[in-house]
Amino acid sequence: MRLPYFLAFFMLAFSACQSEKPSADTIYYNANIWTGDPKQPSASVLAIKDGKVLFAGDDYQSYQGAETELVDVQGRLLVPGFMDNHTHFLDGGFQLASVELRDAQTPEDFIRLLAEFTHTLPNDGRWILGGNWDHEAWGGELPRREWIDSIAGGHPIFVSRLDGHMALASTQVLELAGITSDTPDPEGGTIIKNPLTGEPTGILKDEAMSVVYAILPDRTEAELDEALQRAVTHALSLGVTQVHDVGSFGGWTDLATYQRAHQKGELPMRIYSFVPISSWAKLADYIAENGTGDDVLRWGALKGFVDGSLGSTTAWFYDPYVDEPETSGLLVNDTTQLRKWILAADSAGLHIGVHAIGDRANDWLLNVYAEAAARNGQRDRRFRIEHAQHLTREAIGRFAELGVIPSMQPYHAIDDGRWAEKRIGPERIKTTYPFRSLLDAGAPLTFGSDWTVAPLNPLEGIYAAVTRRTLDGANPEGWMPQEKISVEEALRCYTAANAYAGYQEGRLGVLKPGYRADFVILSENIFEVAPERIKEVEVLRTVVNGEAVYVK
Repeated sequence: MRLPYFLAFFMLAFSACQSEKPSADTIYYNANIWTGDPKQPSASVLAIKDGKVLFAGDDYQSYQGAETELVDVQGRLLVPGFMDNHTHFLDGGFQLASVELRDAQTPEDFIRLLAEFTHTLPNDGRWILGGNWDHEAWGGELPRREWIDSIAGGHPIFVSRLDGHMALASTQVLELAGITSDTPDPEGGTIIKNPLTGEPTGILKDEAMSVVYAILPDRTEAELDEALQRAVTHALSLGVTQVHDVGSFGGWTDLATYQRAHQKGELPMRIYSFVPISSWAKLADYIAENGTGDDVLRWGALKGFVDGSLGSTTAWFYDPYVDEPETSGLLVNDTTQLRKWILAADSAGLHIGVHAIGDRANDWLLNVYAEAAARNGQRDRRFRIEHAQHLTREAIGRFAELGVIPSMQPYHAIDDGRWAEKRIGPERIKTTYPFRSLLDAGAPLTFGSDWTVAPLNPLEGIYAAVTRRTLDGANPEGWMPQEKISVEEALRCYTAANAYAGYQEGRLGVLKPGYRADFVILSENIFEVAPERIKEVEVLRTVVNGEAVYVK
């Protein structure tokens, strides 16, 4: 039986409409695209609609409409937006307006840079914070309060080592905090004292710094908001489209700052905000009432500490330090309490990431994670170890076995590699920052910066992972070169792997239809330039949700 004419026409028109492809809002063409998608790793065109990837391939004409914006990428490399697995983001925003001592190569440099910064300030007694100094740059001598008292100009000075586990306080700050020769070391911290006089030198390690933090004037909301905008502007200029932020001001203050910006529409990048593991019950209640946010701002993760850092000789090892044989490191938290928090937080279904640097700290934490999984039952928990720097051979395999994410920061390898051997000897450094070994074992390795401890720039991190050239130039073929990885592996650690580490796979980290359109365009092709030049490559454009948020 023949169909009526009008019905046949209707069906033909309907079929034609069904076959029409939607028009893109923007099409990036003439590009060299690394999609991150193993099924289609390369393309020359990226079509965007409603903030998502509409098409990745080569032939774009069928997606071009009358209103479609065309962007000629001029053959440059286009990759998914960089994600950073570990930042102290608001701290970074404040540091951008604070004294920077990372470049001090001598005690004289240290004093001069502080004096120059002090002279830029009004005589209002405001605190001088920040710092990022590294005593290893001038041979390992720790700074003393006498270095800075004469140039303080009435300003309380409390400047941190770049790892954040040690700080120098001026005499004025020690007096304000009530720290004297009679003050005992707090649990989880050390007050360094002159061995001849017993007087504090001004150096405070780990929990000893908390005594000073307790007397710091509170930051105002306006100051926090300004610091966030400085940090966001800096991040976008480096192609960073998302950070996992482990907190600068107790976590909850940080989260409130991000929420204010998001509510005002002033958060043009993505943030996954962590709060302290000690507040796990508060977070569980908060999620029950408020959910876990959206793809721009999310929460639901906890940050804890096992030990300190290698640079401050407070990372927890089985064996003593070579250069300080009286110590094997220290515990920032009582392990009994920390274990209780981890088990309870996991039973509540929360996401857990805990700082562990020394080999003993990592083994202890892996054991607790295994216990939590056995006790609380099977689920997609994605435990993380933040830093995971110094591992036993056995621990490397356990990351894959347990599905624990090593949340690592490759720049630390080329920084610490200058002096790590004198601290822990030639044997332990063989499994320090073992990127290659972890990937070969099947561990879900991810990368970030630990900003402000290290630079936020992901291209410097990729350079570090690929070359392992230490900052002093002493290892042109790489420090522990057997642990170098490829450019593609490092790039994946900064993109898709970080999406997985934050439960966002299927939405971010890969450029394929349906995924969020977060990507960057680079000045040069990092797959083709000499590896030692990767850190010189620049970001020309950063796109988040299909919108260009930075153009050089």
